[in-house]
Amino acid sequence: MHDEDGYPDPGRVERRAVDARESARAGRVWWDGAADAYQAEHGAFLGDAEFVWCPEGLTEAGARLLGEPEGLRRSRVLEVGCGAGQCGRWLRAQGVGEVVAFDLSYRQLQHSRRIDEQTGHTLPTVQADAQRLPFADASFDVVFSSFGAFPFVPSADDALAEAARVLRPGGRLVFSVTHPIRWGFPDDPSEHGLTAHQSYFDRRAYVEEDDDGEAVYVEHHHTVGDWVRGIARAGLVLRDVVEPEWPEGLDRVWGGWGPVRGRVLPGTAIFSADKGAAPPEAG
Repeated sequence: MHDEDGYPDPGRVERRAVDARESARAGRVWWDGAADAYQAEHGAFLGDAEFVWCPEGLTEAGARLLGEPEGLRRSRVLEVGCGAGQCGRWLRAQGVGEVVAFDLSYRQLQHSRRIDEQTGHTLPTVQADAQRLPFADASFDVVFSSFGAFPFVPSADDALAEAARVLRPGGRLVFSVTHPIRWGFPDDPSEHGLTAHQSYFDRRAYVEEDDDGEAVYVEHHHTVGDWVRGIARAGLVLRDVVEPEWPEGLDRVWGGWGPVRGRVLPGTAIFSADKGAAPPEAG
């Protein structure tokens, strides 16, 4: 069943622990049901071949978080949780050496194929789970995710370890997520979203359940410290944490993001980390 806006009907809301398998199933089912409405609502903002990091509108063209274009043109890049592939397609259009992308949702990947055909910029994709990447060790120079998968995994450590595993020594990981501080506040873009109503330290997942108690939507909360420790445990070195400010003139509301709250509280955190070079072999 779907709402009048085309999204799946919200289920009964719970806060509870959810394991990797249940999270993956809920994510696949929900996004398959929501992909059409999501692309219709946000497609123009995201662009068919644009790279937008967050609802604040920060773009890779402006921020260069993945590196300079000259270096990227010689790189192999992986997009984690690509949706309809807008970011990876932008990299392809910029002449990046090789870009591969995946998503848990088959319907999102169908939208990616549709846009490929419309734009002429083809992005190779595969259906996969960020918790178990179907790629060999040290396969990529850059791994990135723009709100693609990391907000939906129960273990920050496991997801970061997988991303680090497929990175080559000297490679870079960059990913954007809902700013963890937002979890203490209602998901409301108005002034009503400015009063904390629950503990920032409550790591129970936000879960929508069907009548049988099965999760139909799951989003996980990891604190800033959880992400930083996960990056370190994965053998990565944190380079930066970007917290985009709400730009003047942007009046668009996207879920809990909007100008009223965005000018007071950060809505997005973008983590950037590098994989250290491999130690020299003992001689």
